[in-house]
Amino acid sequence: MKLARLTAAALSLLWMTFASAQSWPTKPVRIVVPFTAGSATDILARTFGQKLSETWGQPVIIDNRPGAGGTIGTGIVANAPADGYTLLVHSAAYSVNPSMYPELPFDTRKSFVEIAPLGGQPNVLVVAPSAGIKTVQELIAQAKQKPGVLNYGSAGTGSGTHINAEKFKLATGIDVVHVPYKGTPEALTDTMAGRVTYFFSPISAALPQVKDGKLLAIGVSSARRSSALKDVPTIADAGVPGFDYNLWVGMFGPAAMPPDLVDRINKDVQRVAATPEIKERLANLGAEAMPMTPAEFKKFAGDEMDVSAKIVKAAGIKAQ
Repeated sequence: MKLARLTAAALSLLWMTFASAQSWPTKPVRIVVPFTAGSATDILARTFGQKLSETWGQPVIIDNRPGAGGTIGTGIVANAPADGYTLLVHSAAYSVNPSMYPELPFDTRKSFVEIAPLGGQPNVLVVAPSAGIKTVQELIAQAKQKPGVLNYGSAGTGSGTHINAEKFKLATGIDVVHVPYKGTPEALTDTMAGRVTYFFSPISAALPQVKDGKLLAIGVSSARRSSALKDVPTIADAGVPGFDYNLWVGMFGPAAMPPDLVDRINKDVQRVAATPEIKERLANLGAEAMPMTPAEFKKFAGDEMDVSAKIVKAAGIKAQ
């Protein structure tokens, strides 16, 4: 009898979880973006948020909570109820946090569940047209002629744009100064004004300024050219063999979210990503979908954390 009661209880709990996932959502869903409005992460969150709102029949609210390399907004989600009504859309910086901030009030590997990637895109290396730098090799040459004089912007210490730039610095052996900003829009503004020499910007954020001639694109960080900037060489083709960096953006939730609900949201994200409208939108942003199951995304994120830890250690990056 006792075994039967336990079995019945387990089946009841399983049914309640399944029923909850089927009926979800019954109220607005909040997506926390730990970066400023206009950043690449924000752009993708809003792109998917609008379509997911239509799919779910509920408003999807984008809540920008920038600061501390994305850890402020991330912490909000770590402490949120695991009911699917508070989600996180983070960038590749998610994989940097564990090695950058060893004393975080949450454990990046244990406090979250990986739901689905939204997409990946290369960064584009941009300079002001007035900088007098037209190629990657010219930038490297100037940096080596003036060690410690040139500088580069980032969307904040530990951001994907920062890690990309540090990887470039290690690959080329140049000595340049890091200037962290609150977010990508601020770094782009100062690059256009010539206050920083260069910036590895997400293509989606820099594309309008590049097309308007306010910024000059001299290289993309991916292994192959971007469809959004077909005339711009890769960093590898421009003289840094093997260089490759992908800025990915993904959706996460609190660790205790029911697996059925995680699977439901994953499938909804993938359906949205496969629509002609979002495919075209991603292409225009220089991004591509990254279809993965939650288990595949979990492994991917874990591997990215291992790679990021090596870059952080080699570059001697410290939280500020």
